[in-house]
Formats: sequence, structure tokens, C-alpha cells
Amino acid sequence: MSIDVWFVMLPGVLSLDMTGPAETFALAGDAFRLHYIGPQPDVATSIGLTMSGIAPLPDRLPEGSLLVLPGVSDSSVQFSSPVALTVQHWLMRQQPDIQRHAITVMCVCSGAILAAKCGLLYGKQCTTHHDVIARLRAAAPGAVIKENRIFVQDDNVWTSAGITSGIDLALHLINRLCGPEKALAVAREMVVWFRRSGDDPQLSPWLRYRNHLHPAIHRAQDALTAEPQRGWHLADIAAMAHVSPRHLTRLFQEHLGISVRDYLEQLRLAIAQQWLRQGRGVEHAAIAAGFSSPRQFHRAKQRLVN
Repeated sequence: MSIDVWFVMLPGVLSLDMTGPAETFALAGDAFRLHYIGPQPDVATSIGLTMSGIAPLPDRLPEGSLLVLPGVSDSSVQFSSPVALTVQHWLMRQQPDIQRHAITVMCVCSGAILAAKCGLLYGKQCTTHHDVIARLRAAAPGAVIKENRIFVQDDNVWTSAGITSGIDLALHLINRLCGPEKALAVAREMVVWFRRSGDDPQLSPWLRYRNHLHPAIHRAQDALTAEPQRGWHLADIAAMAHVSPRHLTRLFQEHLGISVRDYLEQLRLAIAQQWLRQGRGVEHAAIAAGFSSPRQFHRAKQRLVN
């Protein structure tokens, strides 16, 4: 079953706020159906290109829809225009469905200000791009503004810092809706890290141990992150890195400060934790992540804590 994703298009829309998440969802295949809607059939974007073929605002969105509000290049002007006012009135009509969780809202960058103007952020924790935090506070005095955050969730309303963090949030939603393997596959296709927010650090091994320049280690990491559930042997990993097992062990300790085994174990723990958050049982989560049993998963989890 595909999820309908509706991008609200206004004049001055930040191109990457829209195209970043759109490409991310599109790479997830038939899991998502993308729609572009707005009061006008054509809008000029922040980079001077014109987006055309925009469908009219529907009276009501289908249940289970994901509504995306991208930012604009000048929210102080473009969110106060007559065309933006039309969108605000339309959003107010969608509010009952949003309040009963029939629709999920995803705000990218200053798109949070548009949501705030409609009352969608009242009482909500939220964030936006650091340049417009003060503007969001003014538009949403009843909201709890979180600064310096990649993205924030409060029930079915998500807000992000914008630009590339819109991609992070899209990956996070793919992970929640389609599973970590699909999200990781999309991230690898896009050649971006599978990043998480401060409140969701379980998949941080994809980022934490990549701050080095050694090509052999990167080759090993690429192989492991592509198939962390595979029954890897050190010799196989070393062969992928084009070095000896002994040399690979030394490189991991020297550049990452952990063993190859510990690195792989952290990747598997991250995937298992995500499966658990999807509501899967411990046995399914452990096996899907590459552990031989739930007992091995629990032991690895305990080692990480200690």
C-alpha cells in the first residue's frame, strides 16, 4: 500500500526543501505516491526555475496522507501574500483531520512558520532553520521551540531545520514507515549518511566512525553497512578492503578506536533497535539485524552499555 505525499507549493519555495525530500521518497519506490498542490499551477522557486503542473488544492486529503510544507526564500513576505493566505485557510480546513491523526504533517525549514500561522503548532514542540527561529516564536507563541535540532517530532507533526535536514527527516520517516533496510538503501543510493536527530541516536554508527580519510577502512565500512546482517568473517571484510585481516584490525584500532567486530556489532544493534521501535518482537529484530539469537543481541547491547 502506497502512502500519498502532498507537497504544498508556494511562490519562492526553496527548491531543496521540496526536491530533497521528494527525491528521497521517490527512491523508496512504490511505497510513496508524490503529489504537488497549490493555489497556482506554476510557481517560481528560490533558484529562478519555475515549477509547473501543480494541481489545485483538494478539498480534503485521503486518510493516511503525509502533508509536506516546504520553506520559502523570504518567509516574512511570501507567507503573508494573498496566495499564502489561501493556503492558510485551506490548512485550517484540514486541521480536524490533522488533530485526529488522519494526516501527518512534515514542515521543512520555514514551512513551520506557515503551519504556525494556521495554529497547527499550538502546544507542540517544534524547530526550524536557525535564521528564522525568532520568526517562528512570534508566529507560534504557544509552541515549545527547540533550537539547534535537525528535526523534532510531536505526535503527528514533524518540523525540521530545513535544507539538507529535510532529507534527514524524509529518511527518518521512511525508516519508520518502511523499515531501516529501505531507509539505508535510499541513503546509500543518495550517497548521504543515514543520520538521526539528537533524540534518535541508535543509527549513529553510520556517522560516528566515518570521520577519517583512510580508503581501506571506508571500503570495509561500505561493505558492512550494505549488508550488516550478513554472516561476516574478518577475512571476507579484509578482502573487500584489499588489505590483510591483521592490517585491517590494526587500521580500525588506529583510526576508529574500536575493533572490526565491535563496529559491525554496533551497526547490528542500531538496526535491531529500529526494528524494535517498529513494534517487531525481540527475536525478529535480532535475527533481521544479523544476530544469531535474542540472547546474542542482549549480550551485545550490554557490552555497549558497559
